[in-house]
Amino acid sequence: MSAWTWIAAGSFAAWVWLLLGHGSFWRAGVRLPARGAEGTADAWPYVAVVVPARDEAAVLPDSLGSLLAQDYPGRAAVFLVDDGSTDGTGRIARELAAGAGGLPLTVSSPGEPEPGWTGKLWAVRHGIALARAQGPAPEYLLLTDADIAHAPDSLRELVRAARAADLDLVSQMARLRVATLWERLIVPAFVYFFAQLYPFRWVNRPGTRTAAAAGGCVLLRNDAAARAGVPESIRQAVIDDVALARAVKRGGGRIWLGLADRVDSVRPYPGLGELWRMVSRSAYTQLRHHPLLLAGTVAGLTLVYLVPPVVLLCGALDGNTPAAVTAGAAWAVMSGTYLPMLRYYGQPWWLAPLLPFVAALYLLMTVDSAVQHYRGRGAAWKGRTYARPEPPGPPERQVRPDRQEQHEPPLRGERAGAGAAREAHPAASGTADEGPTP
Repeated sequence: MSAWTWIAAGSFAAWVWLLLGHGSFWRAGVRLPARGAEGTADAWPYVAVVVPARDEAAVLPDSLGSLLAQDYPGRAAVFLVDDGSTDGTGRIARELAAGAGGLPLTVSSPGEPEPGWTGKLWAVRHGIALARAQGPAPEYLLLTDADIAHAPDSLRELVRAARAADLDLVSQMARLRVATLWERLIVPAFVYFFAQLYPFRWVNRPGTRTAAAAGGCVLLRNDAAARAGVPESIRQAVIDDVALARAVKRGGGRIWLGLADRVDSVRPYPGLGELWRMVSRSAYTQLRHHPLLLAGTVAGLTLVYLVPPVVLLCGALDGNTPAAVTAGAAWAVMSGTYLPMLRYYGQPWWLAPLLPFVAALYLLMTVDSAVQHYRGRGAAWKGRTYARPEPPGPPERQVRPDRQEQHEPPLRGERAGAGAAREAHPAASGTADEGPTP
């Protein structure tokens, strides 16, 4: 066989393994687990909703408004932590609560983060502390981003799923916006690559090492957070959602991750530039800022995604039928695995064969992430840039026996009451501080 045929065969073998042996990552059917009976209002646990926000005035009417309007039978309260905003985020939040009613809202600001903390996790720490200080401690914490809108029954369904399956962490990947051409090309692939990095079925299986969450929507049991020592134990994490899931799972907690039907991102990414920055700011962090891992990632992306169309074209031009056929088969399998995600996002099937082009963009985004890191501009978001973190000492953790500041008073409305494949796609590994998270 020719060299082209061997290369194409390697790509095809990789796709057969990804199709059959990688946790069915390509299936888009992982939704909230079966929920139990609702019960009476007294049976519902107290949930504190913590929303870190930095310059989010433009999206708050959709996102915060949806949280205040939650149809939750038990006690719930919203804590919005204004992380040094300059666009009136805190003022807009108070006006929304005063005008719309709904769940009680506390707006607070912790000031600039202390050394060793990312801004988002500093805000989350402050919000959790406020929730625990106001009366009885909540049983659950809903950690959700300021650009995430929830359907009226979102909180109710999250709590039902967590209690029915005895889960310590339930996370849903918010459905990102797909309105512009670039959003349609890039966004479904972003979620597809994330699922390839962290196959949901492996994440959700107790006893496995695979752990991940989507920071836009994380329901976390309060005592599980205390056992894992979060957010203190992950205070330097730029990809904080994955770090959170790992900490909870290491502490003996049961976690679940899947796609959302009731949770949507309202942040627009109208052009390639905005999407590029969203992806590239944390891609090199996933590679632990290591040049050899970057080289392996480039090689892996090239073999898996770029070889099939290139060898198919070269084989056809050179009359190398075995190479062309093998490369075409690899491209066909690749496209087939992408179809479920395109259907989830309501996109046409003909975008599937364009996945190699999108993967090439992600490869360039990953390389750009490394370049920006070495220029001192890595992991930059909303005026903050984070250097490579020093590994913190692990906090003491308790494993479940059965599993071995100043702030303003609440604003109340009318009622009270988020491997190889791992190296291949660092660009979809998560998001940086205060960034939009799926």
